[in-house]
Amino acid sequence: MEIGISMFGDLRLNKQTNTYQAPQQRLNELIEEIKLMDQVGLDVFGIGEHHRPDYAVSTPDIILAAAASVTEKIKLTSAVTVLSSNDPVRVYQSFSTIDLLSKGRAEITVGRGSFIESFPLFGYNLDDYNELFTEKLNLLLNINATEEPLTWTGKHRASLQAQQVFPRAEKPLDVWIAAGGTPESVLRAAKLGLPLVFAIIGGMPEQYKPFFDYYKAEYLAAGHDPKLMQIATHSHGLVGVDGNQLSKEYFDLYKGQMDRIGASRGWQPYTFEQYEGGRSKDGALFIGDANQVTDKILYHQEMFGLTRWLMHMDLGAPDHQTMMKSIELLGTKVAPAVKKALQQ
Repeated sequence: MEIGISMFGDLRLNKQTNTYQAPQQRLNELIEEIKLMDQVGLDVFGIGEHHRPDYAVSTPDIILAAAASVTEKIKLTSAVTVLSSNDPVRVYQSFSTIDLLSKGRAEITVGRGSFIESFPLFGYNLDDYNELFTEKLNLLLNINATEEPLTWTGKHRASLQAQQVFPRAEKPLDVWIAAGGTPESVLRAAKLGLPLVFAIIGGMPEQYKPFFDYYKAEYLAAGHDPKLMQIATHSHGLVGVDGNQLSKEYFDLYKGQMDRIGASRGWQPYTFEQYEGGRSKDGALFIGDANQVTDKILYHQEMFGLTRWLMHMDLGAPDHQTMMKSIELLGTKVAPAVKKALQQ
């Protein structure tokens, strides 16, 4: 089982001045954090794509290319690439380049996007939300599968006539599908035999089990090799020496970002009761000390049959030193304990 970290590059909001942290500062911190992830032995790092003032990262591939130059072993993936508003040719070229720079450590995680800012920004119609993703995923998978000249015709992107896409990764890239809990996403990934990552960021995780069962059944029904099946989850979390103290210190930052996102989605203000419920065994949050987080990962692994687990660590922008300590503990305490328990 792989254990890793995902981030979005959240920018800290200064409530006194109502201004966000300088993106330059956050980006440089981010590279230091990824370097530490590699040093403490974590398996994978993923970075998301957003086009908003509260996030520093709009181009995951550039961050991952920078990360490739300061790391040696950790896998590097997007989390996610909003494929519907991207060009699949460019996406493949970017990630094949990262793969070459990193000596084979690049992956792509694609999704339809839970944030919609990229659609008007790049000139796409939200009415085509599902159709865009289906078509562009088809093209990306075709490019990834063959070095031969490709002829392809679609509705939303210019056709290709005997075109080759360069540079080529040394082997086909792993392309993961990111899902938020829709049967359509699960079925698509299963039928195509693609790895699946679920964002479980609220509610009761056990409610997602039918989706995992559905994926496994449809994956096997499509004739794919069960030995190649990969299933992951991504959940909000932070690790500290004292879990209860960390929880108290982190709540205001976590609530602030959840409320900013929720304001545009009609959510009620986030409460401390929700937060503590999320931290409980049956909740979706992994905020606590190394033992608490270890036990909860093992619980989820047993429930879902995970091959990868990602802690989404920077929601609300905890300060850099808090993040560095969390990364250290996840890599040196949590991950070894989880892997040891799974080997027994």
